Amino acid sequence: MSAIVLPESIRTALWKTALDAQLRAYAPYSHFLVGAAVLDEHGCIHAGCNVENAAYPEGLCAEAGALSTMVLAGSRAVKAVLVVGEGPGLVTPCGGCRQKLREFALPNTPILIADRQMVRASFTLAQLLPESFGPEHLKNDK
Repeated sequence: MSAIVLPESIRTALWKTALDAQLRAYAPYSHFLVGAAVLDEHGCIHAGCNVENAAYPEGLCAEAGALSTMVLAGSRAVKAVLVVGEGPGLVTPCGGCRQKLREFALPNTPILIADRQMVRASFTLAQLLPESFGPEHLKNDK
């Protein structure tokens, strides 16, 4: 299943939103700043940043924060995600965030991975979380 193709204007808006969020991250312990942007079914973009605390690693991931702001705004469907992080490797969502994204996104939802200079990679949710368990598995049609 191929990813949904995003217009360049949407990709740029997601990247800029995630960059701004990354600058607001609170990471005094790891010093690893992450920003995320989620595009919802209404075309709105919601931002999140990682927030650590003294009970490290009991913090909040950027993707989880973006999903929370999306839900608070009344949205329930993720159409695209962009994550910004710095490092030699790709900064992809952690396993827990992949499952959180699965709650609101379809398998072909694009997940863009970027740094402060550019989008470095693009995956579908199915590529990051193959054969996943989602809300449809809990539907009781009896």
